[in-house]
Amino acid sequence: MGDDDVAVELTAQDRWGGWVMRRLDDGWCVALDRATMKCTIYERRPGVCRDYQVGAGDCIVERSRLLVQKPVSDVA
Repeated sequence: MGDDDVAVELTAQDRWGGWVMRRLDDGWCVALDRATMKCTIYERRPGVCRDYQVGAGDCIVERSRLLVQKPVSDVA
């Protein structure tokens, strides 16, 4: 995540030693508000997230992939 300004408790180290957004057990980003499906740190989101425009093809594909794993309605 380089110079991104994300709180350390929202990050995790990947298997290659890089820092990424932490994900919950079901694969969703820890910064996602499941009730609104909006980023809770939108103004401070990392660069990789800024590259995904909401509703764009890449965004829809990624959300669909995660929804197949664990539908939002199944999340407490």
